Amino acid sequence: MPPDGPIQSPLADTLDRRSFTSHNLNGMERSVRIMRTRLGRLIFLHFAGVLGVTGLASAAHVEGPVPSAESIIAHMMQARSENRARLRPYSVTRDYRLFGKEQQTARSEVIARVTFDPPGIKQFVIQQASGMGLGERIVRQMLEHETEIGKNNSTTDLSPVNYEFRYLREEELDGRSCYVLEIVPRRKDKTLLRGHIWVDAITYLLHRTEGEPARSPSWWLKDARVVLVYSDVGGMWLQTSSESSAEVRFLGHHTMLSRDVEYTMSTLAASTGAAALGQ
Repeated sequence: MPPDGPIQSPLADTLDRRSFTSHNLNGMERSVRIMRTRLGRLIFLHFAGVLGVTGLASAAHVEGPVPSAESIIAHMMQARSENRARLRPYSVTRDYRLFGKEQQTARSEVIARVTFDPPGIKQFVIQQASGMGLGERIVRQMLEHETEIGKNNSTTDLSPVNYEFRYLREEELDGRSCYVLEIVPRRKDKTLLRGHIWVDAITYLLHRTEGEPARSPSWWLKDARVVLVYSDVGGMWLQTSSESSAEVRFLGHHTMLSRDVEYTMSTLAASTGAAALGQ
């Protein structure tokens, strides 16, 4: 992102420290202005080339002022509301792998099938489990927790009710310009995170969340960290992978990685609802 003020030139700083005649100084000042103008055009062209197909709206975004944290969150909540309206029933096969200190080989692998029926019904089945029994127990707890949250997500939503938000910077993530905000929980709750979020600067959809629980989820765990990644799935914006790590008492550092492997879109619930309305 271009700096807020004029582009600073090392040459200009050097000129301030030296004595020149009025003629030379005026000449150098003109050169610096020309150099700044060309550099500014070069930066603009660079952004225009990178943003390409996003057109004039993207160019206006690059040149415009940075919105406030309140404005970003208001747009994000609107984008989330619109996304929830697009949700439809689906099933996903999810792969979980538990690693110890040695990241090369998983100590446990679990395959689960998760079914979602909007607005908040989730069910899951463990299809396969291998390795340490600890891995399957952790996955079951994670999915049970996910199912409970789905029934009432107002207590965990990224909203001013649950969090304070502080704008930090704008940066690129996976080829998208994103606003990075600090999130500070308003209460000590193990379902809330203290950390950062990456919000798309154009669509205002959430790309990434990372942080630590506001309260430790268990006496057995310390230094817990969570990373959540979101992406598009058939026109729906969903969490598609996660990484959770912690120091487990007496067992050392462990990391649980999850990724969505395969989605199946269902029209059964939608067809049933349409039939009930006589459509």
